[in-house]
This record gives sequence, structure tokens and C-alpha cells, in this order.
Amino acid sequence: MTLPDAAAPTSLEMPHWRRQVLRRCAGEGGDRFAGLFGVAEGEESIRLTAVLFPPDAEDPVLLESVLGPGERAYPALSPELPAAFWYERVLHDLFGVRPLGHPRPDPLLLPLADPGRAPLPGSARTPVPVEPDEQAIPRAVTGHGVFTIPHGPVRSGVVESVEYLVETPGEDIPRVQIRVFHKHRGVSKRFEQLAPDDGVLMAERVEGIASVAHALAFCHAVERCTGASVPWPAQLVRVLHAELERVANHLDVMVKLTDAAGLAVATARFGLHKERVLRLTGRLCGSRFGRGVVVPGGVRALPALRPAELHEELGLLEAAVASDWRAAMATPSFLDRLRTTGPLAPVLARAHGALGPIGKASGCAPDARYERPYDAYTALGLGPLPEHAVGDAQARTQVRGSEISQSFHLLHQITEELRGLPGGIDGLRSEVPNGVTGQALGWAEAPQGEVLYLLRLEEGRVTRCVPRSASFHNLVLFHEVFAGDILTDFPFIEASFGLSIAGVAV
Repeated sequence: MTLPDAAAPTSLEMPHWRRQVLRRCAGEGGDRFAGLFGVAEGEESIRLTAVLFPPDAEDPVLLESVLGPGERAYPALSPELPAAFWYERVLHDLFGVRPLGHPRPDPLLLPLADPGRAPLPGSARTPVPVEPDEQAIPRAVTGHGVFTIPHGPVRSGVVESVEYLVETPGEDIPRVQIRVFHKHRGVSKRFEQLAPDDGVLMAERVEGIASVAHALAFCHAVERCTGASVPWPAQLVRVLHAELERVANHLDVMVKLTDAAGLAVATARFGLHKERVLRLTGRLCGSRFGRGVVVPGGVRALPALRPAELHEELGLLEAAVASDWRAAMATPSFLDRLRTTGPLAPVLARAHGALGPIGKASGCAPDARYERPYDAYTALGLGPLPEHAVGDAQARTQVRGSEISQSFHLLHQITEELRGLPGGIDGLRSEVPNGVTGQALGWAEAPQGEVLYLLRLEEGRVTRCVPRSASFHNLVLFHEVFAGDILTDFPFIEASFGLSIAGVAV
């Protein structure tokens, strides 16, 4: 069974494709560039797909161009569209496609290649072990006394594997290089030939701290591709778990920020609140990360707690979080470390299409819950967030505080809606047609920002699935925010970004 492609891609010859992408993204009111993805077709061809979001439309624009047999190069977008910078490096790493004129086409996901070794899953090229050679560390900043600090990939505490090469004359940080290849897992390849019900299990594990958001984006792609609808009770349950995930993530950022500031009591308090949210989620569905809830066509079950009991627990939790958040944001020693630290210029945030709290703190506020609402977000009252434009660590923290308040407001609405549902509900999942062939783009708003899934089904099986997390889209901006900052500011800037390296190096 073949359905019309929900993503409705437009295929263009390469010169026209490049002109169209640049033209549509040009200027203040142009389309928002959301990603550039490659798909291998057979043994010879590579299909490039650019995802754009027009400012006045809910549906995305997909522009495609095929590099045929023998073609492995095209004029790079990055010189005129900096937001494509990392996307084109990934194309070079995974498919050997050379973006001609790219300002820095060095490897991002696969640092080296050796034709004599078996390829990693999902990779057209092959890495070899990277030997620690201090002389091989690339340098871009030169001058008297300048040296490079390789920060990571293994660091103190429970943090993800990422290497920051900090080039410094001693205290100031003029430049940071980012190496994320330690986390690359070939995720796209692992989706291939899975049924949608199995694919959602993989999606939940792409970026563990945003398991619900990734499951939603994947299922939305499946549902758009197959024409399946989601019952209203299931829509409520989906948003319930998505907002609990948002609260837990923002509390985790506050744990890291207060810990960096040496505020032991605040660190313990916010760690306690985060644990309470995770335990509540576990009581609702059996998983602290909300896994196993979202499935194509709906959800598996209603929350295990009665709405009245859930409403009471949420009220107690909200009051405790709000009290401690106010206390932290009124602590002068804490604010001194956040104010003016790691500012992201609004003009740069808008040009890049910065996502989530990072973008909102710099006056760039794409949010899929508003722009392209899904599930119960279409009916619930989100309410506007306060506007910010400073773009520093303090503004990013303030955005997260506002989002937590907003999330509790939504959670209370959901419990009231669940309270009003009739007993003995069976319709929590609609039927997803089998054997469908088609393509669709799915999205959801994770705590870090917009998540995208570009999905292709053939006779009901996944033949290509490309996840794009907000972490990948935003992390490239990390090296742009060290304006006059020093080494002791580094943990505050990193924590205020609140990103996941696993979500970057998929």
C-alpha cells in the first residue's frame, strides 16, 4: 500500500537546489534552516534533503537533490548559510560527499578512515583508533604563550564523552574546538528494516534524557506517513510525559549550575526535586525516563496514578521547586557567575535558527508546541513566555525557570482533563496501517529544543530514518559564546547550554 508522501519533497537539479535553499533562507523573514541530511540510494547515488520551515506555514519544505554515480561533490552552502556548517561535515564523514568551498571540512563524527577495516553501522567511511598524540592537536590561535588544553573526552563526574580543545594564553578563552566522535553509534543504520513498533524503542535510546521527545517525533513521522490518528486520551498522556521530561531536564541543568557555583545546599535541593520528578514518572508508567509510553498511533496505557493523586503530588512538587528556584535566582554569588557569561548574540541566534532555551534566551524562539502544535498541545493553553534578548547564561536559566512554571500549568490542565474522562477507556491507540510505503517528517519539542525525524517506509518497514536532535543543531554555537570569558566560566557555559552529546554524535 502506497500513500502520498506527507513530507512532499521537491526534487531539483543541484545548481537550482542550492540557489533555492539559499534564496529561501535569505534575509530577516526567510525560512528557518532546520537541517541537511544525506541518504544513500543503492550503491552509487546520494540524495541530499534540506529541511526548511517557512515563518508563515506549519508544514515544512523539503528540497531534494541527487548526486548521481561518480558525483561526490557540490558547492557548499556553509559560506553563505553558516547554519549548514556541521551538517555538511557530517555528509563528508558518512558519505564521502565533498562540500566544495566549505570553510573547515575536517572530520566531525569519524575522525579518520582506513579502507582496510570493516565499516561502522550506518557509516560509509571507516574510523581507525585515534592514538593520543599531543603534537597532532590542531591549533588555530597563535601567539606568545598560547597553548591548548584538551578537556575530555574523559572528565571528572558523570558526564558524556566529548573533547573540548581549549586554546588559551592562560585565562581567556579565545577559541574552543569540539570533538564529538567518541559517541558516534551509527544510529540511522540501526533503524533500517525495523517495524515501526520496534523503531520507537530505538528512538527512545537516541538521546536518553529526551526519550519521550524522540519517541514522539518518530511516531509523528510514522503517523503522518500512514495517515493514523491519535485518540484524545492518548494525546493527553503524551503531553503529560513530555512535560515531566522537560521539568526533569531543566532541574538537571540547575543542579549542574549550582554545583559549579559551589552551592552545596542548592545542588542537593535541586537534585532532590529532579529525583522526585523521575520517581513520579516511574510510578506513572514503570520507567523513570518515560520509555514504553508512546507508540505509533497512541500510548500503551493511562497513567498508573489516579488524576486526583497526581494533581496533589504535582502541587507539592511545584511549590517546592518554585521556592528553591526563587532562592537560587536571588543569590548574588550565583547570579554573578551567570550574568554576562557566555552571551549568544541575537543576530547570530536568528541566523542559525538556535533552538530551545538557547534560542529563546537570545530572542530567537522557535517552539514546535506553538508553531506546529501536535497531540494535546493543539487544545491546551500554553501561554506566552517572557521575552529575553541578552543571551547569557542567566537568560538561559531564566528561560528554563519560566518553562518549568509553564510545564506545571500544562500538567495541571492535563490532570483535570484526565479526571473528566469516562472510566474503562480502551481507545488509547488507533490502528496503524501495515505495509505502507511513503516518506514523512516528524517533530517534537524536547527540553533542548526541536527534534526532527526524517522517515522513509517501504512496505511497512523502515528503510531510512535520520534523527536530528536540538543538541546537534545547537552545539556548534558553543564556540561562539566565549566573549571575554575565562576558564572558570567554562562549566557555567556548558551547563547553561544543557545539551546531550549522545544526541549530537548519533
